[in-house]
Amino acid sequence: MRKFLILIVLLGTGLNLSAQGLDFGVKAGVNFSSVRDASGLDNRTGFVAGVFAGGKLGDKLGLQADLLYSQQGAEFELGDFNLDYVNVPIVVKYYLSDNFNFHVGPQFGVLINDDAQTVVGETINDIATNNFDITAVLGLGFDLPMGIRLEGRYNFGLSDISKTDDGKNSVVTLSVGYSFL
Repeated sequence: MRKFLILIVLLGTGLNLSAQGLDFGVKAGVNFSSVRDASGLDNRTGFVAGVFAGGKLGDKLGLQADLLYSQQGAEFELGDFNLDYVNVPIVVKYYLSDNFNFHVGPQFGVLINDDAQTVVGETINDIATNNFDITAVLGLGFDLPMGIRLEGRYNFGLSDISKTDDGKNSVVTLSVGYSFL
């Protein structure tokens, strides 16, 4: 957590961004999530939404941090395994052209809801989930005119979801954003 706070401070004070290079906006999209290294689980489709801020560091490089509500998890034969996070991805963007970028970086997530339900409606409360999640982010972005942003990302878990079993988050996110600046 301390390293994360230092990174945020450096992001806010260490970058000399011009007003033209600043970027702030909102985004929303869909998650296609699953749990890697676990058997008997299928994909879950969920919602993702939040805000982003960043800026260009030159012609080819940029930095962006998001604050996102993200519905993740998986489905199984008897019901759903829902994991809802507040995620903070911090990505470095490399611009392949003026509008098209590739981005990579870490994502830190805090679990705000872990809910597993069976078909008969009973809630399973004995699944010991980790409250913190670390994933790596790989993505592509395309900036359209009038501030519209399209992004596709793959987030692959580096930490286990459960305290007792193996299984890491694996999420494909497709989103649309709007930049106010």
